[in-house]
Amino acid sequence: MNVVEIVTQVRAGERSAVSVTEESLGRIASHDGEIHAFLDVQADRALARAAAVDRTVAAGSDPGPLAGVPIALKDNLCQRGEVTSCASKILAGWRPPYDATVVSRLEAAGAIVVGKTNMDEFAMGSSTENSAFGPTRNPRNTSRVPGGSSGGSAAAVAASMVPLSLGSDTGGSIRQPAALCGVVGVKPTYGLVSRYGLIAFASSLDQIGPFASSVADAAWLLEVIAGHDARDTTSLVMDAPSLVDHLDDGVAGLRVGLCTDLLEGCAPDVTAKVRSAAEALSAAGATVTEIAIPELRYGLSAYYLLAPAEASSNLARYDGVRYGNRVDAEDVAAMNTATRTQGFGDEVKRRIMLGTYALSAGYYDAYYGQAQRVRTLIINAFASAYESVDLLLGATTPTTAFEIGAKVGDPMSMYLSDVCTIPTNLAGHPALSVPFGTGDDGMPIGVQLLGPALSEERLFRAASVLEAGAGS
Repeated sequence: MNVVEIVTQVRAGERSAVSVTEESLGRIASHDGEIHAFLDVQADRALARAAAVDRTVAAGSDPGPLAGVPIALKDNLCQRGEVTSCASKILAGWRPPYDATVVSRLEAAGAIVVGKTNMDEFAMGSSTENSAFGPTRNPRNTSRVPGGSSGGSAAAVAASMVPLSLGSDTGGSIRQPAALCGVVGVKPTYGLVSRYGLIAFASSLDQIGPFASSVADAAWLLEVIAGHDARDTTSLVMDAPSLVDHLDDGVAGLRVGLCTDLLEGCAPDVTAKVRSAAEALSAAGATVTEIAIPELRYGLSAYYLLAPAEASSNLARYDGVRYGNRVDAEDVAAMNTATRTQGFGDEVKRRIMLGTYALSAGYYDAYYGQAQRVRTLIINAFASAYESVDLLLGATTPTTAFEIGAKVGDPMSMYLSDVCTIPTNLAGHPALSVPFGTGDDGMPIGVQLLGPALSEERLFRAASVLEAGAGS
């Protein structure tokens, strides 16, 4: 069932929220042993919340726009009293004393949180193989990765364990797994969704967004979680955008740029699908032209200086003193070293060291400062492109999902999985991935739509057109 069907039936009393939740929990129980999308399933809590929604409906009150809809949360979103580990040993068993703003908004809207999903440790990875608690597998082919870092959230939706989930996107961590798992994934404009309660990786890049099996379901979820939050100083002072009411407005008159730089290095089957998507938009009335933005090729290098630099600062708080796990030693310095050595995985350590080096005296301007200048170059290049087009179209990922273990020993090859998604994060713009058929290996291919800040309405309109044409 899609979100609209669930909400309509629950609000009308035709079906109980408890039965919907039981169905979701049943699918998790039967499918997740093989996939490992979840780190924690909150069955008792979810059923209690569902019963409360049913009581609200029975009393004739409004249960909310997501009444009875099961949803999963990436395990870097704080949830009061529930284990939130970021898939890291250093936070294993930690229970936050507060809810993230998105969690509060979901529950106020009547959604039912069923559990926390697996991820690359502290959101650092592109395959969900960096989790301290084991990898997640792609439901379309369990020998393949689901993408990352929000692989558990993408897999949970792809396996129909939940109709909706939330992830975070720092360099493509929603869009890339969405593409590899064959679901819709949205990275909103930076500041449109509150980051309060999101455990930070790189604060100037992180953004929370939805996974869904359809464009319409993703729009419903984004409307609920978006909007100003005074507890997040980077939150935009504006209401949530109206998306659902405009999904059928079409793309007639829209100018779409087929970005050739977002096809560079892509597999032939991926390139072919993106070009087919361009034809679908053109057939629906959009004006499609090829456009080059050569500055985007510098995004990967800039990102892998900026993001680790911010991570090295953000992760300094895990010192064995204030919260999280501690490894005892003879003095504070030794305790701190032992705690971080045992608590962090290899990829997190790699990025902390890289970021600390980039911020160190004598290297700051040559590395971090230069990366910031490249970021500005990319922002300006996007601004120039959007003078002639309304949206951009390109690949989400260079290939379909790769085999588990294929890239774990080659960090550079793994990092290249995000080459098409990273520029959007550097600019703070919105983008989404929508499924558009399969590749030569039968695995899903996602195409990416990008727009300037606060262009979500246009993106969703174009995504609806592509969704309708994906099977043609």
